[in-house]
Amino acid sequence: MGMNRRDFIKTSAVGITTPSVLLSSQEKINMNNPLVLSTWEHGISANDDAWKILNNGGSALDAVEAGAKVPEADPEASSVGFGGLPDEQGKVTLDACIMDHTGNCGSVAFIQNIKHPISVARKVMEDTKHVMLAGEGAKQFAVSKGFEEMDLLTDGSRKQWKVWKKKQFKQTPHDTHDTISLLAQDSKGNLSGACTTSGWAYKLHGRVGDSPIIGAGLFVDNEIGCAAAT
Repeated sequence: MGMNRRDFIKTSAVGITTPSVLLSSQEKINMNNPLVLSTWEHGISANDDAWKILNNGGSALDAVEAGAKVPEADPEASSVGFGGLPDEQGKVTLDACIMDHTGNCGSVAFIQNIKHPISVARKVMEDTKHVMLAGEGAKQFAVSKGFEEMDLLTDGSRKQWKVWKKKQFKQTPHDTHDTISLLAQDSKGNLSGACTTSGWAYKLHGRVGDSPIIGAGLFVDNEIGCAAAT
């Protein structure tokens, strides 16, 4: 019987870890203090919502999802979710992934018209045998799970896109890279992580970055640690 992708992801970290690292992780001091970390300025409010869950004894997985939903719903966060700057065609396309302490993970890429891709990614993790869904299929899956479709392009982001389109202003990656990633540890010592983004502003239609890629944008291993690299 072959190994499925999800099981492969769970075992791959062990395969690249040296015996000395494994030994030290088994002997590590038990540090179960809740903790949440995130990237960029809009991560401050994300941390606040995540911390409410952790401080009440909630799971790290629930915390990172709740935290990621904050900038996804914030029209002022121009690189995430609702109000995110669109691609060159004026369409807002979103990527997100989530991973828990057991190695389970879910991801969506190039999803449109869904406000909270991080929650769709969690549904992929919990309700399917797959790791990633993309494009129209991801949106159809989201709708089947009760997510509402909506226009994610705000008046402000539409105005900025029109200015860019008229001037063909080529922004540098530094101007448009403020993806948010969250990492958390709960009171049980379990780790989880989440990453969500609208990607580079004015990107080619169809472009998917590293954010939703498990092992590139995000990885969690409860015995070793967790990291977000986007």
